[in-house]
Amino acid sequence: MHSLGKDRRFLFLQGPHGPFFGGLAKSLRATGAKVFRVGFNRADQAFWRGPGYIPYRGLSKDWPAHLESLITKHAITDIVLYGASRPIHTTALELGVTTHVFEEGYLRPYWITYERGGANASSRLMDLSLDEMETALAQNLPKLTEAPDRWGDMNQHMFWGAAYHAVLMAGNRGYPGFQPHRTPGVNREFLLHFAKLISTPIRAALRAVASARIRRGGFPYHLVLLQLAHDANFRNFGPFEDQASFLDEVMHGFSKGAPSHHHLVLKAHPLEDGREPLRPLIKTLAEKYTLTNRVHFVSGGKLARLLDSARSAVTVNSTSAEQALWRGLPLKVFGQAVFNRPEFVSHQPIGAFFKAPKVPDRDAYLTYRAFLLATSQIPGGFYAYRNRRKIVRQLPDLMLASQDPYAQILCPQTRNAAGRQHLRTVL
Repeated sequence: MHSLGKDRRFLFLQGPHGPFFGGLAKSLRATGAKVFRVGFNRADQAFWRGPGYIPYRGLSKDWPAHLESLITKHAITDIVLYGASRPIHTTALELGVTTHVFEEGYLRPYWITYERGGANASSRLMDLSLDEMETALAQNLPKLTEAPDRWGDMNQHMFWGAAYHAVLMAGNRGYPGFQPHRTPGVNREFLLHFAKLISTPIRAALRAVASARIRRGGFPYHLVLLQLAHDANFRNFGPFEDQASFLDEVMHGFSKGAPSHHHLVLKAHPLEDGREPLRPLIKTLAEKYTLTNRVHFVSGGKLARLLDSARSAVTVNSTSAEQALWRGLPLKVFGQAVFNRPEFVSHQPIGAFFKAPKVPDRDAYLTYRAFLLATSQIPGGFYAYRNRRKIVRQLPDLMLASQDPYAQILCPQTRNAAGRQHLRTVL
C-alpha cells in the first residue's frame, strides 16, 4: 500500500482557536506523514491531539534561531500556520521551507483560504494578473457554482476563542516567554469580552434603533466596513495607525464630496470587543465635520442587509469588501489586499469617490472570483464541527500535492488528481 505522505514531516505553529489543527494533523498522519506541533502557551497544548508536541518556553527574540534548529533537528519539510502576519509566522515564511498558510476566506461567508508561502498582502495572488487568471480558467475547467450564502461558524468561533482564553486565564505555567500577538493581553481581553457579553441587550437595542432608522429613512447611504484595529492586516498593510485616523479621513472626504442628502453608515466588525471607544469617537468626528444627523453607527448584525441598499462601500482592506464587489458596488480601499485591483476597485481620492464613485468592471471581478473558487477557497470553516470535517477531508491531498492550488490551474498540463478533486468539491 502506497503511503502518500511517508516522506513528509510537518511542523505546525499557531492555528485557529479550537480543534481544527488537531483534526488536520490526524488526517495528515493517516497519509504516513510525521507531524509536530510547537506550542507557545498552555492553550496550544490543551487543544493538541496526538504525539509530536514541542513546547517553546523561550523569549520572542530567540524564536527565529530556535525555529531553524527545530527544522534541522526534525528534518522538517513543511510548516503549517494560520495568519501569515503574526510575528511568530513571518519568520517561518522567510526560511525557504514549504509553508502552508491558512486564513479566513477571501470570499466570505462559507470559505476558508489555503495558500502556500503567504496570504493577503503576501499572497501569490498579488503577482497574478486578471489576464493570467482568465487564460487559466479557459483551460476546459468545469463551471463552478456558488456555495450557500451562509457561514454558520460565528457562534462556534466565539465559543472556541473563549475556551482558549479561559485556559490561559487559568494559568500559563511552563511558558515564561509567551507574549500574545495581540494587545492588550489575556486578562484585559477577557474583561473586554465579559463586558461585551453583559452589554449584549443594550447593544442589540441600539443596533435595532440604528437599523430601523437606516431602513426607514429613505436616504441614499455609503457603507464603511470597519475592521478590528488590532488586526494584523489593518496594522501591517494599511496606511493608518489607528481607527481614529481612518475614520477622520473618511468623514472629512464625505463632508467635502458627498451630496448633502447622502448619509454615511459605519458597520462594526462582528468581533469588535470595545477596546476602542468607537461610538464616542464617531460622535466626535461627526460633530467635527458637521455630519451629526447624517452618520449612523451599526454595532454587529447582518452585513448583507446593509450592502443590499448601499450606494458604495469603503474599507482599509477588509475581506468583507468582496461582498460589496459581488453586488457590483463601487468600492474604495486604502490598504494592500488581493482584491485591490484597478479593474474593480476605485483609486479616486476619497472626496471624489463620494461625489461620483467609479463603478467596478463586473466581468473582471467575476473572473477573479471564479479563479479564487477554483484554487484557494475551500468550502467549510475552522470552528463548527461539520464545517471542519468538510475541509479536513480535502486538505491532506492538497497539502501533499507537488504544486500549490494556483500552480495546478495555471499549469494545466501538470495538474494532478488532488487539484481535480478540489474542483469537484466546489461544484
